[in-house]
Amino acid sequence: MFFLYCIRCTGNSQNKHSTKQPSYDEHTNIMFKWPFLALRRREPLRLKAIFITASAGKPMQAVKTIQAIRDTGLQGDRYCEARGFWKSIDACQVSLITESDINKAKKGQQASLQAKLDNGGHRRNLVIDGIKTKQLQGKTFRIGTAIFSYHKPRPPCGYIEKVEGKGLCRALARNSGVCIRVVSSGTLTLGDAIEILNTDDKIESPGS
Repeated sequence: MFFLYCIRCTGNSQNKHSTKQPSYDEHTNIMFKWPFLALRRREPLRLKAIFITASAGKPMQAVKTIQAIRDTGLQGDRYCEARGFWKSIDACQVSLITESDINKAKKGQQASLQAKLDNGGHRRNLVIDGIKTKQLQGKTFRIGTAIFSYHKPRPPCGYIEKVEGKGLCRALARNSGVCIRVVSSGTLTLGDAIEILNTDDKIESPGS
């Protein structure tokens, strides 16, 4: 009791001689408020992986950098070269999936299937992090020096299981990524920031 009394008296005495002495509430803000704000700060949107393959049914290959070609696709990929399984209206110039989608697809799956999903077994070209797939709808965005726009969802199909093995179609289910279009040519490199160009909406983190 005496100790608490002395603290209060000392604080009152100091306040009389200086208006700069922080109050208890101010100390609380300094000690507790800012660390919590730091924890809540959003991680930047990033390009985490790039996968391409030269023709339908061939294994997906991870690359570190790639050229995106306007109205066509990723240089060297099967859809850029019109060698993909899907044709015409069903084809994607570029396909994209998020790490959040992949993590959801991996839940409850065998280790071998999880490894496939980590190494391009989803057969999507780009893997990004820091955003939910649905938040790309209606958006234009920059990755590296290339600009893309949202096109449509890319649901899984039976063909993916013929190529990559059973279980992938069910695992991906509603977490199978989207198709995007190349609006402006440019270079993509692993770790590139992703900038949403046409939104004032709040971007939710995948874990929220």
